[in-house]
Amino acid sequence: MKTMFVQEAIRHGAAAAERQPGKFDPGETIIHHVANSPASDPLIHLPTIAGIDFSVTKHVLMLWVVAAIVFIVVSWTVRRYLKQERLVPKGFMNALEFVVEFVRDEITEPNVGRKWVNTWTPLILTFFIFILVANGIGLIPIFDLIGLTDYYVLRTGEHSFLKQVLHGGTTATANFNVTAALATITFGAIIVAGSMAHGFVKHWKNMVPHGLNPFIYVILIPIEILGMFVRPFALTMRLAANMTGGHIAILAILSFVFLFAEMFGRATAGIGVGLVVSVPLAVLISMLEILVVLIQAYVFTLLTAVFIGMAIHVHH
Repeated sequence: MKTMFVQEAIRHGAAAAERQPGKFDPGETIIHHVANSPASDPLIHLPTIAGIDFSVTKHVLMLWVVAAIVFIVVSWTVRRYLKQERLVPKGFMNALEFVVEFVRDEITEPNVGRKWVNTWTPLILTFFIFILVANGIGLIPIFDLIGLTDYYVLRTGEHSFLKQVLHGGTTATANFNVTAALATITFGAIIVAGSMAHGFVKHWKNMVPHGLNPFIYVILIPIEILGMFVRPFALTMRLAANMTGGHIAILAILSFVFLFAEMFGRATAGIGVGLVVSVPLAVLISMLEILVVLIQAYVFTLLTAVFIGMAIHVHH
């Protein structure tokens, strides 16, 4: 991330200098680095259907990459284990089994109950692994290495597919559209869980307590309906904001290098600030980001399990 940011900063700094010599715009550089690839210049152009542009952008590509990694690695690991004669797993399969048991026993079962644990563990486990991998890939400088390889070895054209891939952020879960789609699945799962447990009609009746004064329902029903939409909204904002905030903080701190170099008119001033302040702080925040990757995957799946459990166990 840091290497790519320096390259982006130099390019955008040069562009800014053409407009206004000597000026570095950290805001433009940061937004360009964490944002999705521009809608006007997608990676793969596809037709617009029913007013929806199906063109592939950077974050769509990263969603495909994450889905492919999860599917291939998990499928290969499980199939390899099933072909062996030993019952006790080892290596990566042991770690995978730990994750499965943790999600089932510590997240799903306490919230949905033993009767429904096998029904909802696959969905919640998929959420956990997918979000964890998507969050984690954003911390790995994959495209930084690709950018360096392209710069020194491949030297592709400015408008090549590889050059377009290097633009924008790599953390798909930092995109609100992605987290909104995940939260929408949770929203649907809540309705399905309540309908499976109590029946479709009774699920909606269970939204409010029975036997209250009719005038209370006038106030209570709109509040419950609003709360039904607030839950997925909270899931959407929490995950995307946390994943975006850490990257912006790191890039803002690294911007001190260029700002101080510009302020004092000397490259040594920027290098000094970078060595003493920017790089150490960026490393510390990056270490904190590793915890955020784990915590946000856990929080999203935990809240999903809690919301599904609330629909199943209404009186609790």
